[in-house]
Amino acid sequence: MPHAADDRLRDRPFLILVTSHWLSLLGTGLVGTALMSWLFVLPLQVRGHVDNPYIGIVVFMLIPMILVAGLIMVPIGVLLARKRARQRLTDQIVDRQGAMRRLLVLGGAVTFLNVIVGTQGTYRAVEHMETVQFCGQSCHVMTPEFRAHAVSPHAQIACVACHVGEGARGWVKSKAAGTRQLIEVAFNSYQRPIPSAIETDRLVPTHETCETCHWPEKFAATRLRVIPKFAEDEANTASQTVLMMMVGGSLARGIHGSHFGPGIEIHYRAADKKRQQIPWVEYRNSKNGETRAYGAPSATADAIKNLPLYQMQCVDCHNRPSHTFELPDRAIDNALALGELPATLPFLKKKGLELLKADYASNDEATTRIPSELAAYYRGAYPAVASERAADVTAAAAKLASIYNTNVFPDLRVTWGLYPNNLGHDAFPGCFRCHDEEHKAADGKTITQDCSACHEAVAVDESNPEVLKTLGLEAKFLALRKP
Repeated sequence: MPHAADDRLRDRPFLILVTSHWLSLLGTGLVGTALMSWLFVLPLQVRGHVDNPYIGIVVFMLIPMILVAGLIMVPIGVLLARKRARQRLTDQIVDRQGAMRRLLVLGGAVTFLNVIVGTQGTYRAVEHMETVQFCGQSCHVMTPEFRAHAVSPHAQIACVACHVGEGARGWVKSKAAGTRQLIEVAFNSYQRPIPSAIETDRLVPTHETCETCHWPEKFAATRLRVIPKFAEDEANTASQTVLMMMVGGSLARGIHGSHFGPGIEIHYRAADKKRQQIPWVEYRNSKNGETRAYGAPSATADAIKNLPLYQMQCVDCHNRPSHTFELPDRAIDNALALGELPATLPFLKKKGLELLKADYASNDEATTRIPSELAAYYRGAYPAVASERAADVTAAAAKLASIYNTNVFPDLRVTWGLYPNNLGHDAFPGCFRCHDEEHKAADGKTITQDCSACHEAVAVDESNPEVLKTLGLEAKFLALRKP
């Protein structure tokens, strides 16, 4: 009977052929694995607020690749099995009970392994991908943001809490972003430096992120802010500026109340991607019906008509809440004030600035040169200091190198001042992007630049301000400094 195998294959061809070759069996196992993985992964992600954008790499790339590989293997295995059947290996190949046994064994093994991996490995993998370490350390291009985040007020907040939006739309966007980022890194096509979320217009609205913990309408009491400053003289002479910040909120005016009080909406048009040039601002107050548009001298109708329109939100001022990059002057001042740099090392502020602003080919070079050049400076200019306070010089050099390596990354083209910080107006335009007395409405009214609208200056660049003595804070601040 030359065609007995063909006749028996016709009874139940799929079951027999699929289980008659190892390749089709393996393909069937991969298909089952892919489908079960979807069952484990998707419920973890489709739930209102997505925890992890990087799981999109698994959902949209790895699982489909496994599925496609399995689907390719199955028909190839079927063809090979049919060829073997035609060669009359019928007793071994077309045994229905044997075929069913092999399928059940395969199904049981795949199910068992997937349950173990899915309930343990998948959970651990997803949990790991939600950590800051995964976002920052597994992707070199994010090293600057990772290091800045580590010293920010939000250091204990996972990246995904602020960078992934709510709902299905946020879920889809995060998956698309994760896949795009993976491709750019894989093909070394990512931008250097990495642009901010504001600059790329991929910012998640703050009502989905920041305002789940903070809300601008909440009244905040007036807050004391002390800004340390050290001169570039031999004694690193200290001074302080003391401000009473009128934060406000809700019905109280102040900073938050004026911009986000009940019924208040502010819209603006930006002339650049970083939103540092704002030629047009519109203020609306639904409580009293007031609407007023302010334009800079250059804001003609033709000049602004095609500029993108934005509604003001928290990050228009707090644009670096978790990734603040310091400028060298402010970084050294803060380190001196906190005792991280010894304020009694002569000319430490001046020499430290010189070393931080120097050009280095890499972070490794900076780590080596900054300590060696600081030590050489004190050996040449102050040999007694270099000998008697060698430990302080070494510690100061290590701190200066740390400041550099937290803020500057030559290989990624991240330099001092690359990312503007809009909170305030001393180092960057910040508030003065709008509050410059040059944005005028049709009735001639301007957006105020009155300092007292936001803060009261109690002391400005004073050595030992009297107000700190009155408040009992002078001794506490002095105790922080390292002798």
